[in-house]
Amino acid sequence: MKANDDLIDQIDHWPAMSALGRRRPSMTWTVTATGLGFAVVQLDVTIVNVALKQLGVALDSPLDGLQWVVDAYTLAFAVLLLSAGTVADRFGAKRAYLIGFAVFGLGSSACGMATSVAQLVAARAVQGLGAALLVPPSLALLNHACAHDRKLRARAIALWTAAGSGSIAVGPVVGGILLDSFGWRSIFLANLPLCALGIGMTWRLTETLRTTRPLDLPGQLLAVLALTSLCGATIEAGAQGWGHPAVLSGFCLAFASAVSFVFVEARATHPMLPLRFFRLPHFSQAVLLGMAVNLTYYGLVFVLSLYLQHVRSYSVMQAGLAFVPLTATSVIANLVSGWLNSRFGARLPMLLGCALGAFGYGLLVRLDAGSSYLSMIVPFLLIPGGAALVVPAMTATILSSVEPTWSGTASAVLNAARQAAGAIGVAVFGSLIAGGDDHIVPGLRIAASASVILLASAWIMVWQGIRREYGSDPSASIGGATNGQTGPQRGRP
Repeated sequence: MKANDDLIDQIDHWPAMSALGRRRPSMTWTVTATGLGFAVVQLDVTIVNVALKQLGVALDSPLDGLQWVVDAYTLAFAVLLLSAGTVADRFGAKRAYLIGFAVFGLGSSACGMATSVAQLVAARAVQGLGAALLVPPSLALLNHACAHDRKLRARAIALWTAAGSGSIAVGPVVGGILLDSFGWRSIFLANLPLCALGIGMTWRLTETLRTTRPLDLPGQLLAVLALTSLCGATIEAGAQGWGHPAVLSGFCLAFASAVSFVFVEARATHPMLPLRFFRLPHFSQAVLLGMAVNLTYYGLVFVLSLYLQHVRSYSVMQAGLAFVPLTATSVIANLVSGWLNSRFGARLPMLLGCALGAFGYGLLVRLDAGSSYLSMIVPFLLIPGGAALVVPAMTATILSSVEPTWSGTASAVLNAARQAAGAIGVAVFGSLIAGGDDHIVPGLRIAASASVILLASAWIMVWQGIRREYGSDPSASIGGATNGQTGPQRGRP
């Protein structure tokens, strides 16, 4: 594909010098280093799903406890992303990225040594903290390396998301192999060499410009409280019931914290999340689209993993291999999305992705206990393909909407919303199958139907809310004072 050849040409001829006078690493190195962090983060989202049955036996845990093994990671990741984005902008993306690898490795070690569900859940939360410190800084480093080249940024982000999508897809496969060969602890300990490699590669990257904005501690605390309450109440609703006093209290606390967050941010001199972001063209639509994609994808993967093992009686290895079709589709679709975005703008890949995903989920509505694996292959190709078309275009839209010194925060907003939606998806769809194996097939059908409705609604939103020409003209980017924003606040390099 000519577009990818052009990207390689730009990658291999990168003579620019950093602000400190040192020669920049090649774009190949930068994309690989940043993609590795995203791949590690995404790998641990799905690799645990195929281990649920073995974990339940080894640690003597019911479904709700296993759900917390999945959601403790996603929850910590989601609620700390905004703070991580602010830290990256304030203290430098490279420094935050290095710390993220170190914390993620520490959490992985603790997971591998856990002897109870409680210990494993706590260690997964530490992993989530490390993940939060990896994603916004990686995008900030990538955005910084691409400077103001919109086409290069679109294609580089496509490679970055391809690394994450590929790891999501191979997670169940790798998990199945490790589980069968070395046991459940190996799926966590395998992260250690990857983190060491990431730290080594990151040393060569150049630091981003740091902002002089002070940290907004009240805003950060309220954001964490709101997201934690919302996700925690949703997760517990599956086990306790939606009318349980603790669940209702959690939702009330989430609402009160969210209102207080908006009030504080609207009046803060240096808010962690400027509310004007949501008045920018396409920013809100991209965030809502990301939430729809993650809620449906992560929720269905959780349900499908249990369907394969409990209803179809697949072994962990067979369940992992069943997800193989997701791999190639995700990677290829990410690259295609980057090419479409650079040629035609972000709107087209977003529309195609929503349509493919909705059609794939629609095919899952027909599954029953006796469905053949062949009947699942087409949905397993369409669903990740649709998501992979959407994510690079959506991410490029967010980064092109704000000035460079806000790139960590802007990417954190998108990913915090996506991860919170993913946790909610696991909780809500998980509640549909609670009550025994007899509930899995009916719950799967309801979840698939809900996913069709969500992605169809997202398609309509993109069609009406994203300009057709957006992304094809550099002047479409939102930056600085041209749209009522203050200019970049540059600190020390």
